[in-house]
Order: sequence, then C-alpha cells, then structure tokens
Amino acid sequence: MMVLLYCFLILNFLSFVVTGYDKRLAIKNKRRISEKTLLSFAFIGGTIGSGLAMLVFRHKTSKMSFLWKFFLIGILQVFIAYFYVIKSK
Repeated sequence: MMVLLYCFLILNFLSFVVTGYDKRLAIKNKRRISEKTLLSFAFIGGTIGSGLAMLVFRHKTSKMSFLWKFFLIGILQVFIAYFYVIKSK
C-alpha cells in the first residue's frame, strides 16, 4: 500500500511541475506542452498536483474548455474512488 502512496505522491508532484513548466513556456512565448498531455497527467491520478499548480501559477484558469475537461476528470475520479470504497467493504 505504501508503494501506491509513493506513486501517487510522485505523480502529483510531476503534474505540478509539468503544469508550472508549461506556464513558464507560455510566459516566454515558447512551444508549449499540449493540453492533452496536461489532462493526461490529471487523468492518471495527478489531479491534485495539477489543480494546485493551476492555482499557484494561475495557469489555465481562464480557459473554460480546459476547466470543464479538468473538472469532469476530477468528478470521474471521485465516483471511481467512491464506488471502489463501497465495493471493497
């Protein structure tokens, strides 16, 4: 179980760093990390890291299409976690 926790922490840390790096690229008008990649990090479990980075760096917070996708991923993860806990009891 501890290995899973460490993987979760590393994934969220990477999501935070990648989102922050994309913000830096945006400021410097350089080639950016695709939204698909950013959302993929969130989808595989980095939602907390990505969400914190969005707040800290104020990145992707005004792009509604990205926010809708991000929140749908978060809601889906909450439902999966909820039903996983219910099934495991």
